Amino acid sequence: MAWSTAQIKTALPREALTRVEGLPWPKIGSGKVRELFDAGDALLMVASDRLSAFDVVLPDGIPGKGILLTQLSLWWFERTTQLTPNHLLPNHDAEAAKRLKDFPQLQGRSMFVRKLKPLPVEAVVRGYLAGSGLKTYKQTGRLFDQVIPAGLGESDKLPQPVFTPTSKAHAGHDEPLTATQCAGLLGAQRYVEVRDLSLKLFELGVKEAARAGIILADTKFEFGLDPDGKLILIDELFTPDSSRFWPAADYQPGRPQMAFDKQYVRDHLETLNWNKNPPGPHLPQNIILQTQKRYLEAVERLMGK
Repeated sequence: MAWSTAQIKTALPREALTRVEGLPWPKIGSGKVRELFDAGDALLMVASDRLSAFDVVLPDGIPGKGILLTQLSLWWFERTTQLTPNHLLPNHDAEAAKRLKDFPQLQGRSMFVRKLKPLPVEAVVRGYLAGSGLKTYKQTGRLFDQVIPAGLGESDKLPQPVFTPTSKAHAGHDEPLTATQCAGLLGAQRYVEVRDLSLKLFELGVKEAARAGIILADTKFEFGLDPDGKLILIDELFTPDSSRFWPAADYQPGRPQMAFDKQYVRDHLETLNWNKNPPGPHLPQNIILQTQKRYLEAVERLMGK
C-alpha cells in the first residue's frame, strides 16, 4: 500500500541518492534510474534519484525522485488489481519493512517483486499526438504502422487510443514495432492479450488522471510471465517517468504542453553548449528544485494532499 502524500513529503531527502551500495544481495541489473538485486526468493527493485535526459544520466539527481516514483507506482498497482495481477510480493509492505530494516534509506523507494520472465517489448499506448509519434506522423502521415486521420497537429487528441509497441533496447533507443513484428516476438495470441490489456489499463489511467485535473497523453507498460505463463504487470506504472502527464487546465492543442516531469531539465539543457553526449552537465539548484516540485505536484494531484 502506498504511503500518504504527507509521509512522502516527510521522507524526501535533502540530498539525492544516486548510488545503491552495501546491500547483502548481488546486483543483477542497473538501469538509468533503477537497480535490481537478487534477494533469493524475490527481486529487489530500488529506484534511485538519478535523472537522465537525452539518454544521458546526469551527475545531479532529484532528491526523493525514487520515492515519488515508487509510491505512485504502488498507488496505481492498488487500483489496477481488478484488471491484472502485478509483480509485488504478497503482503508487500510488511515484507519490505522486514527485509530493509537495516537499510532505512531504501524504505519507500524499493519494491520486492516476484521473479518473472519479462516480455521483450514495451507496451506503449498513445492518446495524443506528441513526442516520437508526432515526429513520425509529420514524416509519414501515420502513427508508426497505424493509420490515423490526416491534418492532426501537435498535442491533438487521437480519435481513440493507439497501441504502438517498441523493442527493448539494451543500448541506445527503443525502436517502434509493427503489429506483425510484435506478434512475431510474442506470438499472435499473446500479442492480442498484451494489446487489449494495455488499452484497458490506459482507459483506467485516463479516468483517474482526469479526476485529478491531469491529461494522460501516453504511457508505457511492461509485462512478464509467471511459471504458468500468466501475464503479469511489472516495473513502474503511470509515473511521470513512464507517462506523459499534462495539466488539463493549461492544455492547448497545436503547441507543446507543460508536463509533470523533467521538462525543466530538458529546457535548461537546450540552452547550454552541450552535445548531448556523456558526461552530462551539472544542474543549477533552482532547476533541481523546480523538477522535484513538478514530480511532487503530480503525486499530490493523483493521490490527494
